[in-house]
Amino acid sequence: MTESPRINGERHIEGTQTAAQRMGVTLFLCGDVMTGRGVDQILPHASPPRIFESYVQDAREYVEMAESANGRIPRPVSPSYIWGDALAELARVQPAARIVNLETSVTRCDDYWKGKGINYRMHPENVACLTAARLDVCVLANNHVLDYGRRGLVETLDTLAHAGLETAGAGRNLAQALKPAIVSLADGARLLVFAVGTESSGIPSSWVAGTGTSGIALLPDLSRKTAADLVARVEAVKRPNDLVVASIHWGTNWGYEVTREQERFAHWLIEGGVHIVHGHSSHHPRPIEVYRGRLVLYGSGDFINDYEGIAGYEPYRSDLTLMYFATMETTGDLTALSMVPMQLRQLRLCRASLSDAQWLRDSLARASAPFGSEIDLEPDGRLRLRRS
Repeated sequence: MTESPRINGERHIEGTQTAAQRMGVTLFLCGDVMTGRGVDQILPHASPPRIFESYVQDAREYVEMAESANGRIPRPVSPSYIWGDALAELARVQPAARIVNLETSVTRCDDYWKGKGINYRMHPENVACLTAARLDVCVLANNHVLDYGRRGLVETLDTLAHAGLETAGAGRNLAQALKPAIVSLADGARLLVFAVGTESSGIPSSWVAGTGTSGIALLPDLSRKTAADLVARVEAVKRPNDLVVASIHWGTNWGYEVTREQERFAHWLIEGGVHIVHGHSSHHPRPIEVYRGRLVLYGSGDFINDYEGIAGYEPYRSDLTLMYFATMETTGDLTALSMVPMQLRQLRLCRASLSDAQWLRDSLARASAPFGSEIDLEPDGRLRLRRS
């Protein structure tokens, strides 16, 4: 599949579709892609390793912890290294668009956000690790994109734009932060990705974008009025045949609970015309729901991080991650959801073993059962949402 240049600021995708795609549109979604700190240190252009955490002051210690768990990591690695086996899956499925939550600042700026505790930064010259996966949209409405201040955010935006990556959820001002990322699909249709965050995910309230201030699209609450405001923004941009994803950074890092407020907010968005609610922030997958025929991912889990070898929260198996491939009709109704279990080893994605895939299925099935969702484990180790 090849990419044509942007036309009128939109990314255009051309290529051969799979049989599944001819039946609809398949999107790749995942949770948090955290390419700062330890991950940045193994890439060709590492940032200065000094960090400002209470227990760790050198980002290379995260590489050493990963090596102590699973063996030596070559350095520097190629830009594609961190994606590992995920690249073969992307090539196999050939999704119409690829959407990730990029949870790091991409900057040379040294002005870290003081008092925050954890600050993620990737060197701009390592942006090739994102283009290596041929991503289309980087969601930025999260609690790490301003880790190196507003100057760092502006450099992040510039770097990603220069690399040809669409962004959503952050901008030089409020108007830019509220704009969706737009990817052109077949037959004149478009994918619109609106990105927002909430303080419940750890986003400081001071990070909100203003009329003349850079920042992110931060929701004041999860009320019906806030949902209606977001739906109104969708309606102002949406054309017939467009598909809409609302990507939301919300909730705590651990646990399978979905709050009543989150559930209602997701339902209001679906009722208002959103086709997929793409939730993230939790370090492991949270429940899946199909509401009125449309997909809600309450928490997509981490996808790439440097937590390997860190003790604590072992029952949640945050080393196991999921690739979500959602196929929709042109109406936006879900026709299939396939999930590919991966495991983070040596700071790269590897296909999970069948036993680990079974563990993920069981955990996700238990969490999703209250929402009426059943998950099957296929013989090849992939997970599939059972459709009635």
